[in-house]
Amino acid sequence: MSDSSPSPAVKPVIAAGAAKRANASVIGMLLAMFSTVAIVLVIVWLNPQQKAETYRSTIDVPAVAANAADTAGFTPVAPALPEGWSANYARWNPPGNDGVAFWDVGYVTGSNTFIALRQSITANPTWTSAQTGDAPVTGSRTIDGQEWELRDKPKGDRSLVLTSGTTTIVLTGAADFEDFDILATGATTQLAADSGHASGEASTTPTAKDGK
Repeated sequence: MSDSSPSPAVKPVIAAGAAKRANASVIGMLLAMFSTVAIVLVIVWLNPQQKAETYRSTIDVPAVAANAADTAGFTPVAPALPEGWSANYARWNPPGNDGVAFWDVGYVTGSNTFIALRQSITANPTWTSAQTGDAPVTGSRTIDGQEWELRDKPKGDRSLVLTSGTTTIVLTGAADFEDFDILATGATTQLAADSGHASGEASTTPTAKDGK
């Protein structure tokens, strides 16, 4: 019986030219990768991440409201709000298929949440329900002496609805009640001021007498 010794492992031999080409490919790939990373870093450096405050618009809500007043037939509310609040849009919406025209303002609160304010003198139950996301009435909330109807559902925004004379105001958003209270108070304060101003103008209007 003859012993057979294992054959020695054969080591592959790479030609010098092939090794040089392989090294050149690796170096080229690394250089391309570093170049790409450098370009990305430069772009990020030139365009730093913006904070939420940077995106806050500077909408002049009272000015837009004044322009809309003649078309609206009433003075849209543009409440005075604390520092840190801002509006990212303000517009007058002409009547749609539901026949309701309304004033519409989007407010970013001081705590960086959002509440939409919508006001109309031609509101109807269908429009009000649509503005509240068809949320059911779940209670009421008294704010600055005014009783607002509360509508909300487990998943979705909450809404407060106020009907004062011919005016309906709907506040809708995901903000805390504290922020809703601030906006609701500002809106009703202006409503009361506008109502008092209109009453004052009516009382000072001279009444014509018969024959004179």
